[in-house]
Amino acid sequence: MSFLVIGECVADIVRGPGAEDVVHPGGSPANVAYGLARLGRPATLLTQLADDASGRLIAAHLTGAGVRLVIGGVPARTPSAVVTLDGRGQAAYAFDIAWTLTAEEPPATPEPVRHVHLGSIAAVTEPGAATVLALTGRLRPAATVSYDPNVRPALMGEHGPAVARVERCVALADLVKASDEDLAWLYPGEPAEAVAARWLALGPAVVLVTRGGEGALAVTREHTVAAGAPAVAVVDTVGAGDSFMSAVLDALAGRDRAALAALGADALAGLLARAGAAAAVTVSRAGAQPPDRAELDAALGAGGA
Repeated sequence: MSFLVIGECVADIVRGPGAEDVVHPGGSPANVAYGLARLGRPATLLTQLADDASGRLIAAHLTGAGVRLVIGGVPARTPSAVVTLDGRGQAAYAFDIAWTLTAEEPPATPEPVRHVHLGSIAAVTEPGAATVLALTGRLRPAATVSYDPNVRPALMGEHGPAVARVERCVALADLVKASDEDLAWLYPGEPAEAVAARWLALGPAVVLVTRGGEGALAVTREHTVAAGAPAVAVVDTVGAGDSFMSAVLDALAGRDRAALAALGADALAGLLARAGAAAAVTVSRAGAQPPDRAELDAALGAGGA
């Protein structure tokens, strides 16, 4: 099963109370590719990186886990985000990011791409977003597609057009994962189940909603399944949603569109348990450090899943 992840790398400059700044490799799509590689999956990341200290740090981090990098452009500087943590480890972000991908042909990969994952800033930020969607459309006949909006309000622009851009990505996807915070910004006051139904009508087979310490929700046209979150001491929440996403893609690897649409309640419950365990491992340590397969299996065993 070959995965292509398309999207940004970001140098996360983590700033906590009374502590010195620490730079961690980040960016939602990069974290998903890294998480897949940590789980032993062949993952290619189509991204943009500068040849600077942050770019070299991120490249070494990704390739060290086995991610294959395809650089679709060299920006003047590697994108960055100042991540400010409060006393409970919750993260707030300030960004210096651009996305200008202009690649017109699908990148060379070691084997045919069977799944494409889109994420966050690169999927909705012009001028590069149009290229991302065009590339995904070309690959979609032979590959399933997932999408995580990972909304960053400071980068989304005017609300109405931003929602329209997100919904274009949703319509391309077979599986969508979003947080309750994403949904609250996109559709203020609308229940998660109602948003999931709205998105399912656009085309996906599965919509997943993460709710932090409250767990997660899986919705298909036939089933709605909720799961609690594992109890864990939180160091910080950086990368938790991306670890959840990587574990979902790992668990569903090889399933075609018909198989995704046919997922039953038990399969969805197992999916949420596995992805929730991956997120719990990640929040228990600093930065976006998802589990490898042995760590994930151990976490599931410890939780009785």
